[in-house]
Amino acid sequence: MVVPEPPRRVTAHVLRHSYATHMILRGVDIRSIQQLLGHSDVRTTEIYTELARAMRGEITSPLDDL
Repeated sequence: MVVPEPPRRVTAHVLRHSYATHMILRGVDIRSIQQLLGHSDVRTTEIYTELARAMRGEITSPLDDL
């Protein structure tokens, strides 16, 4: 039997991560995302590329389910 995970709180920080990851998946360049997020060092922004790379191929549009 699979035990469901408890609900997680959606915070501004979670939305920020989601925003950056989806921007990378849509092909927005890393420097633009760095500027939008206010990171002084691009290495901070590059963290999101690792997550996006791991997610490629797993993400589908909600519209595909219609």
